[in-house]
Amino acid sequence: MADIKAFKGMRFNTEVAGEIATLCCPPYDIISEEERLAFIEENQHNIIRLELPKGENPYEDAAAILKAWEDNGVLIREDEPAIYVYEEEFTAYGKSGAVKGIICRLKVEEFEKGVVLPHEFTLSKAKEDRLNLMKATNCNFSQIYGLYMDENHTSLNTIDKVSEGAPDIEFTDNGSVTHRLWIVKDEEVISKLVSDFKERKIYIADGHHRYETALNYRNYCRENGISKEGDAQDFQMIYLVDMEHPGLVVFPTHRLVRDLAEFDSDEVLCKCSKYFDIEAYTSTDTMEAELEVEDKNGKKAFGFYVGEGEWYKLILKDVAIMDEFLPEVSSASRSLDVTVLHTLILEKIFGIDKANMAAQINLTYTKYFEEALSVVDEGKAQCSFVLNPTKVKEIRDVASEGEKMPQKSTYFYPKMITGLVMNKLED
Repeated sequence: MADIKAFKGMRFNTEVAGEIATLCCPPYDIISEEERLAFIEENQHNIIRLELPKGENPYEDAAAILKAWEDNGVLIREDEPAIYVYEEEFTAYGKSGAVKGIICRLKVEEFEKGVVLPHEFTLSKAKEDRLNLMKATNCNFSQIYGLYMDENHTSLNTIDKVSEGAPDIEFTDNGSVTHRLWIVKDEEVISKLVSDFKERKIYIADGHHRYETALNYRNYCRENGISKEGDAQDFQMIYLVDMEHPGLVVFPTHRLVRDLAEFDSDEVLCKCSKYFDIEAYTSTDTMEAELEVEDKNGKKAFGFYVGEGEWYKLILKDVAIMDEFLPEVSSASRSLDVTVLHTLILEKIFGIDKANMAAQINLTYTKYFEEALSVVDEGKAQCSFVLNPTKVKEIRDVASEGEKMPQKSTYFYPKMITGLVMNKLED
């Protein structure tokens, strides 16, 4: 099934480039222009210049910078193929935790082959940008994030064992996440890990755009005689984590509704009463806790916030209601909180269809609870919906059915840092 392999990673030579903490950055799609410029001001060799190039000819500039850094020793290649153990230590929901997996190459396969399974829909604009960057640089600067099932945790046991000693790289970023990297070149360990994955499927947790871009790039290279089957362009860099790892954290992504021609909260509540039990509140202090209790009791519930502390808990009366609206999809998809919200409220009541959602005309998103409230209070949104987080099990079940969740259904935390290791697509 999954074909993984070690690779000669490209890494920063800190003796030339500077301290590793000043060379890495968060994922490109969550970085503002102000932050981008600040990273470059701190260190001109920051990976952001390759991962998020700007200017009249951004992709060509990134290719030129990459070549210069290789020529000048800013970037160096591993002397032997390696698999990289990567750990992130963090605090979430007031508790400390850590998640650990491996960075390796994965052979990309079309989704219909059932080896790699997606769980979310993607946007074409983001894929076009990433494809242009790959065409210019022939390199992965950041990883796809994948999950795998391993009931006996055999791979995780191996990973833990080879990372018992001090890491080769360690630093704490501005978000107080500590990143650690162990470079594993032991051929027996690598062989065991490669063998472990031969009967496994990979579930994409984060990086759907990157994965679909990887497929497009592989096809582009083959069609233009740049590569043939089995070459490095068939393999993309991925971070693989045990699906039952105790450190996995998924944040909810809340929905913000804006710019509707007509909006009346009383009318919305009246229409919602057909499908939901409704409880009114005048303070948001307990909203997250209230929703968590409903989730633990197996209920589908949202916080409908209309401003100045006023909100309503909407509890789905019967999940079987969804059978009427989505008979063509699996029960795993029908019973998702985001599916219930999108189908029964955003589409049916507000008239925000899927195309509108994709274009973010009347719907935007935030992972921050406080922001979901403040944008309404400030008049930037007419209302918001606060959700419980999607469970990892739900992601697996939907992907296993060959189906996809609505966009922005999951937010894995913490995000992987960019710049610890890169994958030059050549052998």
